[in-house]
Formats: sequence, C-alpha cells, structure tokens
Amino acid sequence: MKPRTIVALMAATLVAASVQAQQPRDDLLVDMRDAFRQGNRARLAQLLPQARGHALEPWAAYWELRARLDTASNADVQDFFARYPGTYQEDRLRNDWLLVLGQRRQWDAFAAEYPKFRMNDDRQVRCYALLVKHLTDGAVPGLTDEVRRNWFAQREDDDGCTLAAKQLIADGTGPKRMTQADAWHKARLAIEANRPRMAATAVAMVAPDAVDQLDAVNSHPSRFLTSKVVAASRVRREMIGLALVKLATTDVESAAYQLDNKWGPQMQPEERDWIWGVIGKVAAQRMNPNAADYFAHVSRAANLNDDLLQWQVRAALRAGRMPNWPQVLAAVNAMSEETRQEPAWVYWKARAVLAHARTQSQKADGVKLLESIASPRGFYEMLAMEELGLKVAVPVKPAALTDAEKEAARLDPGLNRALYAISLGLRPEGVREWNYTTNLHRTGGLSERELLAAAQLACDREVWDRCINTSERTRGEFDVQQRFPMPFRDAVVQRSQEIGLDAAYVYGLIRQESRFVMDARSAVGAAGLMQVMPATARWTARKIGLTGFTPEQLHDRDTNIAIGTGYLKLVLDDFDGSMPLAAAAYNAGPTRPRAWRNGPVMDAAAWAESVPFTETRDYVKKVVANATMYAALLTGQPQSIRERLGATIGPRDSAQPAPNRDIP
Repeated sequence: MKPRTIVALMAATLVAASVQAQQPRDDLLVDMRDAFRQGNRARLAQLLPQARGHALEPWAAYWELRARLDTASNADVQDFFARYPGTYQEDRLRNDWLLVLGQRRQWDAFAAEYPKFRMNDDRQVRCYALLVKHLTDGAVPGLTDEVRRNWFAQREDDDGCTLAAKQLIADGTGPKRMTQADAWHKARLAIEANRPRMAATAVAMVAPDAVDQLDAVNSHPSRFLTSKVVAASRVRREMIGLALVKLATTDVESAAYQLDNKWGPQMQPEERDWIWGVIGKVAAQRMNPNAADYFAHVSRAANLNDDLLQWQVRAALRAGRMPNWPQVLAAVNAMSEETRQEPAWVYWKARAVLAHARTQSQKADGVKLLESIASPRGFYEMLAMEELGLKVAVPVKPAALTDAEKEAARLDPGLNRALYAISLGLRPEGVREWNYTTNLHRTGGLSERELLAAAQLACDREVWDRCINTSERTRGEFDVQQRFPMPFRDAVVQRSQEIGLDAAYVYGLIRQESRFVMDARSAVGAAGLMQVMPATARWTARKIGLTGFTPEQLHDRDTNIAIGTGYLKLVLDDFDGSMPLAAAAYNAGPTRPRAWRNGPVMDAAAWAESVPFTETRDYVKKVVANATMYAALLTGQPQSIRERLGATIGPRDSAQPAPNRDIP
C-alpha cells in the first residue's frame, strides 16, 4: 500500500471519529515538532491555534505546554488533562508534571496526582511516590527494597531515587531501612560505571569528610592505593575498595595483585568478594584467560549482584575447551529468582547439571530445565529444543481474527494516531503512542487477541516494526507471519541467490537491524533496511562494482539490499562461512570478532554468550535465531539452529588465508 493511501485511510478514520469537516495541514504538525525540539516557545504558541481540530492535536497541545511546563500553572495542566482525557499525551504530561512536583517538593499535590498516572514506568517518579509513602505511612513492606533496587539501577544522578535513598538511610533504624552499606554499594556501582559525581553523592550521605578523596580515587587509583598502608576504619576500607574497583577498569592485573597481596586480608568478606567480582567481570569482558580464576577467589557468590554473576558464568564458559561447569552452576544458583528464570541461565544451568549428572534423577533434573524453556521463541529456547532432539518448525497459526477483533483495532484512536504520526515522519512520537496504547493504557496492556489484532493492523499498513514488536508480546499465541514477515521477498531472495547468500540469514539480519523500516537511521548514522554506514557503503559499492553511488541512495530499497548483502557476503567469506562471527562483524566491525575468536576452541553457543559487548552479544543470538525461523518459513522444513551457529568457534586455522584487513 502506498504511503499516500495509508495517510488518507488513517485521516478518514480519525476524521470520522472526531466529526471534523476539515483538518489543518499535516505539515503544521511537523513544524510544531521541530519547534519543540528547538525549544521555540513563541513559535509553538503561534502555531497551536492553527492545529486545533487536527487528528494529532493532542501532540500539538502537548508540545506547546511541555515547552513551558516550568512556568505553567496547575490550572494550565489540569485544563490539558480535561481536554485530552485517556490519551497518551495526557499521561505523558502527567509524568512530566509529577517530576516537576517532586523537584519542587510539593508532596500534597504529588500525592493527589500520582494515583492517576497510568504508565507508571518512570523510575524517578516511582521513587518520589515511595518517598511520599514513607513520609506519610512509615514502614511499608517492600518499600525499602524497591527504593534500593531503583537507586542501584539509575544510570544518572536523578533527584527522585537519590532523595528517597538519602531519606531512608537517614532514617535507618531497624531491618526495613536502608543502611550505610547501601550507600557504599551505590558508590562502587558508580565508580565502576565511571560516574564520579554519582559516587560522590552516595559517599556524601554517609561519609561527607571522605568526598574530597574521591577525585584522587577516580583520577589516580594506583597512586591513592600506594599512599595508604592500612585500612583500619570502615570509611578507609571502602575508599580503598573504590580505588581497587577503579584500578580494575584500567589495569585488571594490578588490581588483582594488590587485592590478593595487600588489601584483601584487611577487608570484610563482602567487600573483598565484590572487588574480586568486579576484577573477574572486567577480565571476562577483555577475554582475559584468568577471569574464571579471579572469580574463584569469591568466597560467597551471594555477595555478588546479578550482573557480576552473569559475567562469572561467561568467564566459566570460556575457561577452556570445556567450561567450568561447577562455577556455572554456582553462579546461576546465586542469581535472583527473576534473573535465574531467564532462558539464558535456565539453559546454562541445564547444561551444567547434565554435564555432571551421575544418576538418572540428576539427568531428569537437567532435562526438565530444558523442557521448561524449549520453544521456537528465541535463541536459547531453540537450543533447548535441539538438546532434546527436536528441530525448529513453523508454529501452528493462531485462530483467525474475527471481524469484530479487527474492527476494534481499526477504530482504536490511540493506534490510529500512532500510525498517522508515523506516516507523517513523526516516527518517535508514533512509536511511543503505539507502545502506550498496547502496553500501558490499561493495567496489564492489551489481551493476547487484542495484541494480535493490533499487530495485524500494523502489518496491513506495512508498519513492520510495530507489527513485529506487538506480536512478540503474546505469551501463548505465536503468529509467525506477524513475528517474521518477509516484505520485499523477491528482491531479497533474488539478490541472495545471485551472490551465494542464505536468504534466511539475510532476512534474519534485516529483521534485527531495522525491522524492515526503510528510512531507519541509527544514532551513529547507519541507514536503511540493512543499516549500512556511509563509509562502509562507499567501500562496498566499489567492491561490488556499483558505480555512481552516493550515501543518499542508502534509503533506496534495492540499493540498500545490494550494498548490505554485498558487505555481508564479504565478511561471511572472511570468517569461513561462520554466521555468528559474520553477524558480530556486521554489528561491531570485523576487527573485534577476529580478536574475540582467539583463545580456546569453544562451544559456539558459549562463544556467543561470551561476546563482551552487550549489543553485539544480543545481536548475534537474535540474528542466528531469526535466520533459523526464516529458513523454516522459506523451505517449509524443520531447521537446526546448531547448523547455523556451528559446533565450535576458535582461532583462525593457520592453513587458511590471512584475513582481509581492508574490510571496514
């Protein structure tokens, strides 16, 4: 369906719903979005009256009020809520207003507004709400744990969670209050993440006199450690611990040596274990062969958090030709219940149990773990199927949507506004409204059948990213055509065949790169269906003989496919046909996976899990799983994910030609 037709259909639906005879121009909304991004309040105020009656009027009004929210009155805000009840924009502004009220410490007004907040997905707002509850109701079950969890998870030094943590630490009397240990724990996390200001905020809560030392700890940790002899007090021990954490991020061997030979005996077990965990994590991220040995110094795995425990598993998987299965099992068992139930850790626990099973009962335990996740829904789920002797087949399609189910989705104002915004080039706004409508507008989000109907609406409009992401939210139903669509099939299959690529692999990569959004552009400048960087595209165009190429052509479907597949073929050949290595190269450049393959010859699944970059690790697993399902769809035959993953990954065979170091 052509974009102009899509716009007309959506406009007709929304106009009929609002009984508007004529809408203002669409480009007016684009102008207002641009003015909002520029912070041009005067321009927004000038344009807003002209936007009245437009299908996207709630966006226009939101931009105008949000731009001046710092000076807006409560009456202005309440008028907006009354004018646009039930919309995403109403709840989005409520989120913004709650942050303003929290920053102003207007707790009565905050308490009155917070119960109306439907999204409830803002960590800082949630921390303000927990603080208000603490101030009014005192000890509340679970409140301290939630504040602690949110504070530890914050990426920036926001006001809400910091304020709540500070209050709970100051009120720290009894088992349900936060303690000084929490502040030091936060400081460790901040130093490791290179957030010195956040670390200073945490230290100031419990040891204000030590804050001045943080600059030396962060800037010159080795010099700081050399200047100290003993760790006689809690504050001194913690500051030395922070210096060791910082040192580990730049010189892991020196940090390990100092901890083992000087500082370790002076520390408490929890402090010592945490630092060994950080040292092990950094070593694992750098694929240091000593990583598993560093983790072996941890006396009690429960002293580590889930992040460190996950890296302990990765280090154990890379410990040699055979993984260190006892360490894998111990680390998984120490994870929180929620993390332990994730398919990745269920799978590796099952492998660890089966590797050392001595009785039928132990083998049955491992098989039961695999059976609990086995399905075609993802990388580890597919691997579990294969461990059980099953292959990946196309799932049975759910019952057909009824006319009533499809009509309800077609008439939903939030979904329509979202699709309309996307069609006008307001993709970020449209995506946010779509996600709100499907996930957050009401508690629990849409039902499974409603999600399928919404996904089908997006599929029919060729908004493939919303089609895929919405359908993936169903837990029971599995509509493979929605989750794994194949737009541009003739172009993708023909080009793949011409250059000797597996079309399923190409589809698996495009699905992960862009979700088939042709005008997609990443934060670093990659463009189009296959998200090719301009410099890489120029190089590839020369290699494949595409003359007259300019980067603007990356948004042309056929040109993007030609260049993306051309580059993928070059890296796949350079990595001896290994799909996971080539996928890693496509995402992170070929230099990194050339280094990552060095070391022991590993189970290919263990290698994929040990990739040090979070984005690339996730990317490799999803591309391989996607390709497996697309192969089942394209061939109509059950597929093996192991055939695409490969049995093992290790150093390049010396008999093979040298790698092509010209590939960007």
